[in-house]
Amino acid sequence: MHLSRRDLLLAGAGTALAATPLLAAAPATAAPAGTTTPGGTAAADGSGPATGPGATAGRLPADALDAGIGAITDAGMVGVFAEARDGRDRWRGASGIADLDTGRPMRPGLQHRVGSITKTFVAATLLRLAGEGRVALDAPLGRYLPEYAVPGVTVEMLLNHTSGIGDYDTVLFTSGYDVERLRFTTFTPDQLVRIGLGEPRTGAPGAGFAYSNTNYILAGLVVERVTGRGAADEVHRRVIRPLGLHQTYFPGRRTRIAGPHSEAYLPWYDGQLRDFSVANMSWAWTAGALVSTAADLNRFFRALLGGRLLRPAELARMRTTVPLDPTQPEAGGYGLGLLWLALPGGRLWGHDGVVFGHATISLHAPDGSRQVTLGTNVTHYQVPGQPDPIGAATGAFLVTALSGAVTARSAGATRTPTPATPLPAPLPATPAPGSPALTRPLPR
Repeated sequence: MHLSRRDLLLAGAGTALAATPLLAAAPATAAPAGTTTPGGTAAADGSGPATGPGATAGRLPADALDAGIGAITDAGMVGVFAEARDGRDRWRGASGIADLDTGRPMRPGLQHRVGSITKTFVAATLLRLAGEGRVALDAPLGRYLPEYAVPGVTVEMLLNHTSGIGDYDTVLFTSGYDVERLRFTTFTPDQLVRIGLGEPRTGAPGAGFAYSNTNYILAGLVVERVTGRGAADEVHRRVIRPLGLHQTYFPGRRTRIAGPHSEAYLPWYDGQLRDFSVANMSWAWTAGALVSTAADLNRFFRALLGGRLLRPAELARMRTTVPLDPTQPEAGGYGLGLLWLALPGGRLWGHDGVVFGHATISLHAPDGSRQVTLGTNVTHYQVPGQPDPIGAATGAFLVTALSGAVTARSAGATRTPTPATPLPAPLPATPAPGSPALTRPLPR
């Protein structure tokens, strides 16, 4: 089974935010004592107060957030962390286990592979270059990358996924076995692009939204072509360093996360969880290789949405969206590396990311004043229509963080873990005969 990114974002309309693809079934695990950091106490990782000044009487419902993050592990998630902000108020918390082998507890402040949230950083970099007149978003792709020219495709179409270019990801990873087989393989951007360009087109240029990681590999190559520097260096120079995001970086060919982190688990076909925290992320590059923390992501989106990173014209263009699904235009839209989802109370902006066991979602008020970023250490692409206790608990927590409504469960309730029903694996347990990822040679 391979679900489209549109399906993953829009499935589960009856449950707030059940559409987010960071919902995974896992054995229920009680949160170790001290891993949930209530408002006004020291953060469990020793990084200082868990909330900002005035938090005791602030706007963030700390007790409800403490209860809500615990409800996610009650439902079956192995480990989860989050940071919520409202103005100067900050809440940080974690629940569950970071490493099943050692029993090490989950902590707020851990580094995390944030997957496709990388795209927002890359889009912001290109928009800054556009503001300087170095890139024309309406220009054909062939102006900057003639070797990859596709008639009718512009730079902007790469950023809002309307190019119609196929996704190399669906070729490389047709089953979990491909993840295992390729986890230490080094891919070049050229290889990835040529795989994507070799796939059937998803539609005419500009015809509609069709998520493709190939778009953002091409975007990274545009950055390199117009600046003469590596894309990772340019993102660091124009976004990461100016905002002081000290825990955010591209790993390059390093297979290990540099700082303290959770393990990254995929549900395997034998019913166990397999750790994929050590992996070569060259296959994701400017489409999804970034490492960050909840605090850094909140800081990034606060600056972006608050107008401190881009000029007004560039930010307005970034917010110009196409429907994720033309049959549900009111449900969500995708701009230039930035999406919005409809929640109780209005639209929220941000992005999500899922990669090799780590999953992240970062959602924000339109001006970045109210925020939540949440990460988990087991990923599962939820099958629409199937029971999803983890998704329900996660959605309730996010709504609580963003609206203040106590929807997760009663604040202060005693947690008694209950096992969640394992859900189907997202990909076939046995690679299909003639699977392209197993039979097609990679471009050289």
